[in-house]
Amino acid sequence: MQAGPKSDARPTRRRVVMLVDNGVHGDSRVQKAARSAADAGWEVVLLGIRNARSEADSWRIGDAEVRLLRVPKPLHRLPREYRRSLRRPLAYASTTAAAYRVQEIKAWKADLYERRVRVQALDGGLLSPVRRAAQLPSRAAATALARWVRFRSGETRRLRKLQADPEAPLTRLPVRFWQGLLGNRAWRRLDPGLWDFELAFRTALDELKPDIIHANDFRMLGIGARAKLRARAAGRDTKLVWDAHEFVGGITGRADNPRWLPAQIAYTAEYAAYPDAVVTVSDTLADLLQETHALPERPVVVLNAPMAPPAEADGDVPDLRALCGVDDGTPLLVYSGAVNPSRGCQIMVEALPELPDVHVAFVTINPNGDNQFSEALRERAVELGVADRVHLLPYVLHWQVVPFLSGADAGVIPIHHKPNHELALITKFLEYAHARLPIVVSDVKTMAQTARATGQGEVFTAEDLTDYARAVRAVLADPKRYRAAYDEPGLLEAWTWEAQARILDELYNSLLGTPQTGGARPPSGRRPEVEREFAGTSR
Repeated sequence: MQAGPKSDARPTRRRVVMLVDNGVHGDSRVQKAARSAADAGWEVVLLGIRNARSEADSWRIGDAEVRLLRVPKPLHRLPREYRRSLRRPLAYASTTAAAYRVQEIKAWKADLYERRVRVQALDGGLLSPVRRAAQLPSRAAATALARWVRFRSGETRRLRKLQADPEAPLTRLPVRFWQGLLGNRAWRRLDPGLWDFELAFRTALDELKPDIIHANDFRMLGIGARAKLRARAAGRDTKLVWDAHEFVGGITGRADNPRWLPAQIAYTAEYAAYPDAVVTVSDTLADLLQETHALPERPVVVLNAPMAPPAEADGDVPDLRALCGVDDGTPLLVYSGAVNPSRGCQIMVEALPELPDVHVAFVTINPNGDNQFSEALRERAVELGVADRVHLLPYVLHWQVVPFLSGADAGVIPIHHKPNHELALITKFLEYAHARLPIVVSDVKTMAQTARATGQGEVFTAEDLTDYARAVRAVLADPKRYRAAYDEPGLLEAWTWEAQARILDELYNSLLGTPQTGGARPPSGRRPEVEREFAGTSR
């Protein structure tokens, strides 16, 4: 990581400001886009969000400057967190108030008990009837009030359960009311917290006076659209690119807030007409976005493809098999990326009793993140008696991923059926391909279609352990058959970030009417230690 701005920056063409709603670390697509655009001669500033794990407010990714902004979030507090509700009028205004009152009563009762035992100790172990009678009113009041507080606290819990139920009539009614009254502007009432991002980004964005705003994902779309309008009002012809990483309508809503997802859908729909160009991650999603938002042109597809190693990356790549403690003759499956229930990784452990001698490696441990789901896999392996065949490994540097994974016999993508899982060739799919691994993938639409069309792997029915075991046996029985798919001329070449960067560069040039320069220049002075910003990428 390079800290701070550089004084010897090369002359650039025009300024691109990229927006992202995270801390940049771990978002490989955003980092690759920023680096490659800067390598192609654009002046690139990437604005992200400072979080608790951010080590610095600014640094460089190659010739691209990164700045993290602080985003205060007072509007993220839901009104129910500080207001009373007629649904349960005896509930406390907030769960915090309820917890405070419960603890306060416990403290009062503890204090009364202390007074009683103190007097009893001073009286030689006996408590006189007079002293006992004197304490009765306080004890009775404490007992009665404790029951009242417990009741109100229970009412608060029951209220929160009702408010989190998307099917409850009084939860659905306000959502439908604001949707009917305001249409796509309803997000202002359903999730005013989206304004917190706008208020944090707008000043920095306006001061940069970008020629192109590259807004990553839906939260940044509205910020980019409003900045474009302000620029036009100031006489600048700023162009807006929306990089849609996923389909908002396919996102899983928040269990504790039924208003959240309708708000994000409305927010996206309001601003989807503003971009001068839309970029996305797959053909399937491109078609869906065009149909959903009535886009005049089909979005440009820029795959989440791996980036070539830096020329100076001559350090040793960790040995996957050595870390697992297995030899070349041991069947080894690998999964690379984040782990959570919808990623389906548990099936890889559950199937091991049916797959004698097979080992599995999960390249998923993030030193700065939450690894509870990874540890749950280890615990399940212990229960099944296969812990010696399950290996949890840390992430490696971005440029080491492909050669590191190549030590396995097959790569696994066992994700479950979710709307956004159906739509893209995710990063690990392309990384497995460049590692020339046979792929075992669940029957999610886009990846299953691709694996069947190329012949690079076997498709199994998602969450079906028996079919998963069948697919694994098939690729382990004849790996050469599946690896041969990668000999198809042009296949792997098209699945590189360098090829995708040229598409993005051509798009920028077409928006500004500037001549092509042949794509990204070779990265200058890229050192392995600088590549650490790519470590821990979620795939």
